[in-house]
Amino acid sequence: MRGLLFDLDGVVYNAEEPIIGAAETLAWVQQEGIPHLFVTNTSSRGRKALADKLKKFGIHADLNSILSPCSAAAEWLKEKGGEGAVALFIKSEAFEEFEGLELLPDTAQSGARHVVIGDLSETWDFAKLNRAFRLLHSDPESSLVALGMTRYWNAADGLCLDVAPFVAALECATGRKAVVFGKPSQSFYRAAAQQLRLPPGDVAMIGDGIDTDVFGAQNAGMKGILVRTGKFRPSDLDGSIKPDAVLDSVRDIPAWYKNFGV
Repeated sequence: MRGLLFDLDGVVYNAEEPIIGAAETLAWVQQEGIPHLFVTNTSSRGRKALADKLKKFGIHADLNSILSPCSAAAEWLKEKGGEGAVALFIKSEAFEEFEGLELLPDTAQSGARHVVIGDLSETWDFAKLNRAFRLLHSDPESSLVALGMTRYWNAADGLCLDVAPFVAALECATGRKAVVFGKPSQSFYRAAAQQLRLPPGDVAMIGDGIDTDVFGAQNAGMKGILVRTGKFRPSDLDGSIKPDAVLDSVRDIPAWYKNFGV
């Protein structure tokens, strides 16, 4: 392995608490000059807020070292140009990533060319979900954009639904397939490898999600490393997806890399 991709929530920190040894591991990675990125499905805040959060935990990261569904989707939408307005179903903390786009007001029931679904956590309700459905239903040409397809995550008070269940509901209601930005999309992982200027086979993903992290990386030609933190459950190891390595936590990466890296 030459390059490393790190998930954030569940690997570097749990909600607002750092995972023991994460700062030391990332300091070692940076000191060794190992190409790396933080690859996250977090859509509740922009990259600046994520970088500030990492800094609070003693980890340096600039915006270019963080790849998120918000940044990837915003770039895609900007490349689309003047196709029409965008309806965002994300928290206000992530709006900064979509600056410069034509955004619909949150009361509009029609007129969206793209409907973007992210993490609204406890603020999701029937009215919001139904409004997203109406926007999609009113224009057969509108696209459903998913900011990742993570099914659930480990919050401070236990497991919580993430983006995928709400996207699945809209796919079912509209008969439309979502355009996915984020894990486990192959294109998202390949974009990460391209940013590192490495072939996928030289890159390993470290994550706590057996499907989004391990399977997603392996499906893109990378190694998938599972850590026993975050939303990891022992039953993750009983299915058909087999990690290339299982580590107790991110603090074990230096020893693993010395054995299997370049």
